[in-house]
Amino acid sequence: MNTKASGNMKPFIVMDVLERATELEKKGNSIIHMEIGEPDFDTPPRIVKAGIDSLRKGDTHYTDSRGILELRMAVARYYNRHYNVDVSESQVLITMGVSPALLVVLSSLIENPDDEIILSNPYYPCYPNFIKYLGGTPRFIRTKAKEGFHLKPSMVRNAICPDTKAILINSPSNPVGTIIPRDDLKAICNMGIPIISDEIYHGLVYGEKEHSALEFTNNTYILNGFSKIFAMTGWRLGYIIAPDKTVRNIQIILQNFFISPNSFVQRGGIAALELNHPEIEEMKSKYDSRRKFLLARMEAMGLSCSVEPKGAFYIFVNAGHIEKDSYKLAFDILEKAGVAVTPGIDFGDQGEGYLRLSYANSMENLSEGADRIEKYLEEHAALS
Repeated sequence: MNTKASGNMKPFIVMDVLERATELEKKGNSIIHMEIGEPDFDTPPRIVKAGIDSLRKGDTHYTDSRGILELRMAVARYYNRHYNVDVSESQVLITMGVSPALLVVLSSLIENPDDEIILSNPYYPCYPNFIKYLGGTPRFIRTKAKEGFHLKPSMVRNAICPDTKAILINSPSNPVGTIIPRDDLKAICNMGIPIISDEIYHGLVYGEKEHSALEFTNNTYILNGFSKIFAMTGWRLGYIIAPDKTVRNIQIILQNFFISPNSFVQRGGIAALELNHPEIEEMKSKYDSRRKFLLARMEAMGLSCSVEPKGAFYIFVNAGHIEKDSYKLAFDILEKAGVAVTPGIDFGDQGEGYLRLSYANSMENLSEGADRIEKYLEEHAALS
């Protein structure tokens, strides 16, 4: 077996939960979905129209492997406008979502098995799988619950070694939904190590402001896309903002792996960035209401967050006092209560004992899901 290709890759457990939930639904069971991280809103209509119009005009051919110039310019303007940074379209490469963006960036950085990528634990499950697949080594930092599980500069500084190729950050984070404080992010960005900043949840923040790594360093690879803030998961559209000297190498990898992003989808991306979409503010307002509701309900049940999440659409609750094995607990809740949640172990051993709940669902469904979890916990306590 090619160990580099397989990388001892672990299952993406949230997908196992989703697939089991789907099986139960096919058998007639009612399931409340709080496991998957996907907006439950439709793509804003002006974006949809741009994609349809593009198809009707015959935009069904290959494009530049970096993406069409108009979209790259739109991304540069978007970052210049939102973060007051100086980005050129020459630094922008369009990808088929953020996962391919991460794959090609890591491919450009990892050369040897000893090459390390620093990342927090808990982490988004695919991060270490990508690193191992490419033959590199994830260097985990065991972050603390009381600090929102985010990286602290002192911890990062102590983890840096001659084999360190990059520091991978995600703020707002998945699974915790917390935001790295500005001063901490600035300190991490100024350590002289390349930064890979996954900014896919930017824009989905509540009462705080998120910061881009580009505000503090040019030695960074920004990963972002349209899936979350524009509710465009099925469009599969993302982008990289890379240091100038690295663009050609990344472009060559894109040419070989992907040829080019979908042409008409890119036109939808331009509309997303350049036009006004009142639906997005309504979506964010609803997310915030759901966030507050679910936090209060879980807290009342004894499922608390160490730090209030201020971004994304997740809460990461401590359930270790009920069952230390989060995998067992999550599937038991699914089978007995009909609520799909993600076990914390999916996000690393530092997430064990926790459950991730997504509030990317209607208030009606979240209320029903909370009622079912509360009943489950009452019955569980009675049997203990």
